[in-house]
Order: sequence, then C-alpha cells, then structure tokens
Amino acid sequence: MDPVTKEEAASIERRIVEVESRTGVQVVAAVVPRADSYPELPWRAFALGASLSGLVALAIDIGRPDWLSAQALLMQTLAILSGGTVAGLVATQLPAFAKLFLGAQRAKAEVRQCAESLFLSRELFATPRRDAVLVLVSQFEHRVVIVPDVYCRGRVTASEWESVVATMTPKLRDGRTVDAFAAGLGAMEALLTGKGFAAESAEAKRAPGNVLPDSLVRGEGP
Repeated sequence: MDPVTKEEAASIERRIVEVESRTGVQVVAAVVPRADSYPELPWRAFALGASLSGLVALAIDIGRPDWLSAQALLMQTLAILSGGTVAGLVATQLPAFAKLFLGAQRAKAEVRQCAESLFLSRELFATPRRDAVLVLVSQFEHRVVIVPDVYCRGRVTASEWESVVATMTPKLRDGRTVDAFAAGLGAMEALLTGKGFAAESAEAKRAPGNVLPDSLVRGEGP
C-alpha cells in the first residue's frame, strides 16, 4: 500500500476545490491504510498452512506406512506447526496474502464504520447547510465509502452514490489511489451538477463560504 505523496495530495486537493466551486457542496477526501487491524487474519492463515501441511504429512503416511515411528510422528507435528506459523507470519507481512482471508461483508462493514466514525470525529456535520460529502478510501480493503450529509442525502440516491464508487474501485484495486480519487471526484461533479447543484444558485450565495479544509485527510489506521 503506497502512501500518497505530498504532490499527489496537492493534486487531489486542487480537484476538490474545483468540485466545490462548481457544485456548492463541501467535499472532504480521506485515505486510510486499513479500516481495522483484523487480528483474526494471521490465525486464519495459520489454520490454512497447518491444514495443508497436515494433508502433505497424511499423503506421505499413506504412501510410505513403513516410515511411521515416534520420531516420524514428532517430525510431522513440527512440520504441521511450522507450516501454519510460516503462513501466519506471511499474512502479517504481505497485505495481499492477508486479504485472501478477509470476508467481503466484514470488509464492507468495517470500512463503512470507519467512514462514519471519521465523519463524526471531524465534525463534518457542522457546515451551515449540512452539505458535506466525505469520500473515504481504505487501501487494504480496496473499498470506497461516500458519506453525504442531509442536504445531499435527500437529493442523491444511494445507488447514484454507488455509481461514483464504481468508477473508483477498479483503479484502487490496481493500487492507483490518486487516479481513483480523480475519477471519483469527476463522477461526483457530473452527478451533482446533473442534479442541479451549482455554486451560483441563490441558496449557495446566501450560505457562508467553505468552512471545511480542502486538505486530504490521512488516517493512521487502527
């Protein structure tokens, strides 16, 4: 999971300013390495490694039953535990391998919870018109969650927000976090302007200026 550089963050922030100036909403972009520590993943990897090692030991026993002895049984036990230990250690060092043991529903729920928690902790609900939109990218899970405040929620459906997410996810899976944000912000701008959002509207003119920072929010992860 490559971190976003200062230059890349600046390009995202410039695009946020453009979207805000054309739609009148206040956009906050955030990126976190992962939404949860997932302590169970190394243990699941351990179980798989031990199981595969056990199958290999069983195959050897069936093929060469004359090898069975107390010493052979001890070596097989050590081999099974070693196979599980190696798999568990690999899961702690290689995110792509660890992700194989993460269920889709668990990942979806954790990223959603992370986004909603960030929305509250950063007090994004404090805008005068309640028009903030949080776009959170979680790199480990390769997932995007958009959390709109009430002003946008009533005018844009959940499926329409998901269409924005769909433009980001393929690029995120390829490790192109910055391109994912660029695609998502572009799709969001098109969606909102198509819905009639415009910074030059009378309502937008009466509202105070931008009260949320445009800087990319970088989460430290769990």
